[in-house]
Amino acid sequence: QVQPVESGGGLVQAGGSLRLSCATSEPFFSSYDVGWFRQAPGKEREFVAATAYNGHYTYYSESAEGRFSISSDIEKRTLYLQMNKLKPEDTAAYYCNEVIGRQPRFDFWGRGTQVTVQV
Repeated sequence: QVQPVESGGGLVQAGGSLRLSCATSEPFFSSYDVGWFRQAPGKEREFVAATAYNGHYTYYSESAEGRFSISSDIEKRTLYLQMNKLKPEDTAAYYCNEVIGRQPRFDFWGRGTQVTVQV
């Protein structure tokens, strides 16, 4: 298995924006939904957003709805997350994985990309 590679994180002021990317390889973008998860210090990893492998639909967590936008490039097997109106509570390491029922399909993870939102 080849781990996905997340990038695009950084330090941003509250209200700012970031665009995350996740480069993957097979079997990503073959059959299952693909999405983003995040994990804040001392907390469990949680679902953020996902899209069908072919981009035909998207869905979000309640906290991401209306502020984040997930998209993908199936040919490049790359996933994106546009994050707007960032809040301090969005501070976390962000990871991508395939998604089933808002849960990660694979038990392996990339290194993630850190997002830190300052007040």
